[in-house]
Amino acid sequence: MKLLVAALDSELVAFEGPLDGFELLVTGPGKLKAAYALTRRLDAGGVDEVIVVGTAGSVDASVTGVHDIAAAIQHDVTDIEGVLGQHVSLPARVETGRGTATIATGDSFVDDADAVASIRALGATLVDMETYVYIWVAQQFGVPITVLKAVSDSAQDDAITDWREAVAACSVQLRDEVRSRYGV
Repeated sequence: MKLLVAALDSELVAFEGPLDGFELLVTGPGKLKAAYALTRRLDAGGVDEVIVVGTAGSVDASVTGVHDIAAAIQHDVTDIEGVLGQHVSLPARVETGRGTATIATGDSFVDDADAVASIRALGATLVDMETYVYIWVAQQFGVPITVLKAVSDSAQDDAITDWREAVAACSVQLRDEVRSRYGV
């Protein structure tokens, strides 16, 4: 069985009715809620693959559309030496084994130029609030994971308004991608 995961119900508005062979899980926003919900579900067993769908801000104006995430970093942590993006006990980078994009995860909604500049300096082109955790948790359970993110905003200049206006359209793009990849 495949587990279709999103942080918010609004990211799933285009996913009408049950999908054959899939179970849906809405975790709630942010790293802690994402870790808790996905850990509980994977601990119950029976999941062959995790497929995450959701929105992301772009920290590069040329990056639009739907992206298959290859790797995630955390932009809101520092190690004991103060190195940004380095956690004291977690890997600096987690990888899916597929995809091409790098996403930076943090517990706050990014909507300013200074944050975008520091995220860009870490090597990410997208930003969200859950992907690092989803990948890390799936790895702990040995479950393959695919993360599909649709760009909803520019991560600056009133991005929250852009996100609210774009989330439904992003859900349609993600639904089309899931249909194309999985035939459901």
